Amino acid sequence: MNTRSALLEQSLPTWRRAVLKVGSNLLAADGGGLTPRFAEALAGFMASSHAHGRQVVLVSSGAVAAGRALLHARASAGRDLAARQAMASLGQAPMIGLWQSLSARPVAQVLLTHDDLRNRRRYLNARATLLGLLALDAVPVVNENDTVAVDELKLGDNDNLAAIVAALVDADLLLIASDVDALYTADPRRDPAATPIAQADAVTPALMAMAGGSGSIVGTGGMRTKLEAAEKAGAAGIPTALFDGRNTATVQALAQGQLRGTLIHAPHTRMQARKYWLLHAPASSGRIRIDAGAARALSHGHASLLPGGILAAEGEFQRGDLVEIIDANERRIARGLSQYAAVEVRRLAGRHSREIETLLGYSHGTEVVHRDDLANMPDRLEPAA
Repeated sequence: MNTRSALLEQSLPTWRRAVLKVGSNLLAADGGGLTPRFAEALAGFMASSHAHGRQVVLVSSGAVAAGRALLHARASAGRDLAARQAMASLGQAPMIGLWQSLSARPVAQVLLTHDDLRNRRRYLNARATLLGLLALDAVPVVNENDTVAVDELKLGDNDNLAAIVAALVDADLLLIASDVDALYTADPRRDPAATPIAQADAVTPALMAMAGGSGSIVGTGGMRTKLEAAEKAGAAGIPTALFDGRNTATVQALAQGQLRGTLIHAPHTRMQARKYWLLHAPASSGRIRIDAGAARALSHGHASLLPGGILAAEGEFQRGDLVEIIDANERRIARGLSQYAAVEVRRLAGRHSREIETLLGYSHGTEVVHRDDLANMPDRLEPAA
């Protein structure tokens, strides 16, 4: 059966910012060093996207494979964590060098660990760095910091890392390039009757059961980890596209908004998912009290909370904590992520945004709570306790 012929071309969702994950099997031959063979077309897709006003964050595997190739015969001497960390350290520079050789724009390396993503302040700093690089028209290349991570705190694989990064930068789309052209009803290497799945509404247990085997010789992931990543992205309201990164025509079609592969929809929109989390996630004990004018502005759903509308900060919350926003009558108005700690908010209360740097000596932005990090409470709530 010619399975490729069954892959119908379909439209990608509209997107402005995407995360592209590229696996080791596209960058390194089994046991060999890095090669631009497949990376060249993917770099071309990123360049074309940029030319059309879109942004792409790259999550690239390949460092361990590159380091292993540099070690040659000694690579088989150790497969433990320390040896893998050494190979990752050796391979980071060649991996970044490969992408820089294929890009006319500057390439920036960003290494993340589990601690960076579970610590809220470090999470916000990582987000600010990535968004800052995009604003500078650089190409962020993200990888897990294998050289310092320990097994119990490892993110595990770059498929799942890509989903986390997609949520981190508010991406509209997660693109996963691998050496398979789609999700199939069964493993096509073992079942000749397997057929490709063009679309799925969400990642379900039945869909996960179709994932088949594990990964490649040089990689750590497989179709199961790709579906795990799609599930994580979907929970953040981000759809996922799986496609064959070895097929130049398939990669070129992406630049035209067409997908030859599997599209996994998000069960909710990105904003719905984020607002739901803001409304229902456990909040800190902190509260920000605002005046009537700020309460009216927030009620329209399109305003950020600025220092001028703040009356007081209660509790000892930190930057990045989820806080309750209440009015002078103790009524819950909204919940949101504060860009400033409670001690800073107290100093900023009632002042103009342009005074922030003068008052604090630094600035995390003109808003105390940005509108994208804020969700209005449902109507007719009882006053806060």
